[in-house]
Amino acid sequence: MSNFILMKIAILGTGMVGVSIGTKLIELGHQVKMGSRTADNPKAREWADAYGPYASQGTFADAAAFAEIVFNCTHGQSSLDALNLAGKENLEGKTLVDVAIPLDFSKGMPPSLTICNTDSLGETIQRAFPDAKVVKTLNTLNCQLMVNPKLLKSDSSVFMSGNDANAKEEVSNLLKDFGWNEIIDLGDITTARGTEQLLPIWVRLMGALGTPMFNFKIAR
Repeated sequence: MSNFILMKIAILGTGMVGVSIGTKLIELGHQVKMGSRTADNPKAREWADAYGPYASQGTFADAAAFAEIVFNCTHGQSSLDALNLAGKENLEGKTLVDVAIPLDFSKGMPPSLTICNTDSLGETIQRAFPDAKVVKTLNTLNCQLMVNPKLLKSDSSVFMSGNDANAKEEVSNLLKDFGWNEIIDLGDITTARGTEQLLPIWVRLMGALGTPMFNFKIAR
């Protein structure tokens, strides 16, 4: 049972993150449109065909226009391009959940960040789309755990950053529906710098543990 009225939600991006979140939202009863650069993206079409009448696909602009909430699940380096294709007019006044990380693979593995220290992708998106309500979350863990934290043996933490209290409450309700018990509101969108910069330790933990199936737990 959802914590709020079932909604129309856009997923921008057809990769593992977008598919994981989109599929979970369909399971919760929401209507979900997956957006990509073209109207006939085969991955998006395959996903929509697999998940019934509440699943659909189209361009980034189609998805953003359709939705009440928009998830940015694109690669961080192409997020601004994707959101520009979605259209400022289609994002205006809407909650924009940014899950992306500005990964830089130009020097091989492990990746570094194209934006860091004094800025973040979350802030960059908020500046570029001032009329959207950007909420940064779910960018510190594997996509399977994003939508099913109970795959781990113990509770763990998920973080949230954003300027708009109502948008964060909206996203918090979705996260609770995903199964999250510990949602830590870090503050305004500038706090996204901290969660995006968890990437270096996350990558090294994955190497040391031999699995991406882990998460951070804040012990008090």
